[in-house]
Amino acid sequence: MAQQPPTKSALLNLKRQVAFLQEGHDLLERKRELLTRLVYEHLTHYRQLRREAHVALDDSYYWLSITHMRMSSRQLRQAAQGIHPGLSVKILPRSSLGVEYPAVTVERQPLQPISLLWTDASLDETRSKLVELAMVLARLGEAETSLRRMVAEQRKTQKRVNALKYNVIPRYQAAVRYIQSALEEEERNALFQIKVLQEQGKKGC
Repeated sequence: MAQQPPTKSALLNLKRQVAFLQEGHDLLERKRELLTRLVYEHLTHYRQLRREAHVALDDSYYWLSITHMRMSSRQLRQAAQGIHPGLSVKILPRSSLGVEYPAVTVERQPLQPISLLWTDASLDETRSKLVELAMVLARLGEAETSLRRMVAEQRKTQKRVNALKYNVIPRYQAAVRYIQSALEEEERNALFQIKVLQEQGKKGC
């Protein structure tokens, strides 16, 4: 900030700027508090989804191993050809407190039958488990992305709050105190000169 001349207009301008900066600091502090609350809420949801993903992953690999034992890798590849997707995924933008992240909507689709006589019954269970896993992973991806972006925004907001609180606002307040002190000194000098002139006037009479 450039050195301000010690004038009343400069003092009023600096006071307005300090008030504006203080208001901005309060708004950022409020945003930081809300972001911190959202981070903790999303973190709880994210941890829950991670637990669900581990369970779904274990179930999927369990049934896949059974199917793999009962059917060869070649038969599995042949059965997988032409299978319709077991779910539909829609990704739309979403925003919260200025933080944009994808909102994932996952819908399960009916599993289409496989018209191959040599397929094992465990294949249908494997397909169902893999669909459940994919649905959980889609929700987990949304939760992780939103959490990561909210944490980044929370840290950025914290830096701005600290910069205003410990750097910018104190410099402006120091400039206000300097100008106030200079104006008070000028006022004291002016009063002293008036008093001297009055004394000289009395002596002249």
